[in-house]
Amino acid sequence: MKKYILGLFAVAVVASCASRQEKAMRSADKDFILKAANDNFAKKKWKNALALYDRLANLVAGTDDFPNVGFNTAYANYYDKSYKLAGHQFKNFAVNFPKDPRAEEAAYMSALCYYEGSMDYNLDQSSTELAINELQDFLTNYPNSERSKNISQLIDELSYKLEFKAYENARQYFKMGEYKAANVALENVLEDFPSTKLRPKIYDYIMKSRYELATKSIYDLKSERIESALTYTRMVEKELPDTEYAKTAVDLRGKLEKEKQNFAVTKKQVEERMAALNAKQKKEAAKLAEKNKTDQQIKDQISNEKKAMQIQRDSAALQTPPPAATFKIQR
Repeated sequence: MKKYILGLFAVAVVASCASRQEKAMRSADKDFILKAANDNFAKKKWKNALALYDRLANLVAGTDDFPNVGFNTAYANYYDKSYKLAGHQFKNFAVNFPKDPRAEEAAYMSALCYYEGSMDYNLDQSSTELAINELQDFLTNYPNSERSKNISQLIDELSYKLEFKAYENARQYFKMGEYKAANVALENVLEDFPSTKLRPKIYDYIMKSRYELATKSIYDLKSERIESALTYTRMVEKELPDTEYAKTAVDLRGKLEKEKQNFAVTKKQVEERMAALNAKQKKEAAKLAEKNKTDQQIKDQISNEKKAMQIQRDSAALQTPPPAATFKIQR
């Protein structure tokens, strides 16, 4: 019986609350709506509070209640996880009410909303970049604020997300066997994020990319790429001593030295074959030139003989007198 009565009481309370919310939604009484909205806010009924605050926006415009409604609306959206909207509202509050004691808090919450709205690293990071800018703006505007103490940590966290995304994108080239593209992309990560915590891993992948490029290189670039890979292994060993990356560097350098020796042998053989081929081609070219020279001499001789015979014929024609004149006898 007691449970039954409590159940009826709970139902009555819920019905009463629902009835009050409905009345407030239909009412034109600013004070009644405001009290209902604030009660919902205090009870963490964010959606109900937001529905009523939305009705109050025009009713309280220009009154002392206007800042409170705006501030609570922003917080209700924040707790309702509508971070983008809440951030915009907090920022508007800080800009529109700079002398309000809550202006600093609003500016901080605005930056925090942008932080909360940052997407996972594998998604578009424009929200992360915007969040970093907002957090840095708060540091600039409130350098001595107690709230600034964790801002740097939040910025570092967001910056790492950008670093990790760039690193993962570059690493995908390595996984696909695009070692030249991987090398360039990884070096860009180091250039864009000089203080990155991922430097050891990036060094490792650059070193492995150069190793793969060297061992799989075309003949004309192989020597240069082997030297580039060897130089990088020495750099990694120096920069990261007593680490797994240094051990990998030593291992790869040993393989590269063998590759260098084998290529030197291959290169010598290729050069010898090229030299022999060039000598053969020169010899054949000389033979061809000699043959062409002989053929030309024969042609010249025949041409000269023809010219000589023509001269003899022309000379004989000049020395032969014309035949005597003849007369016909008329009949």
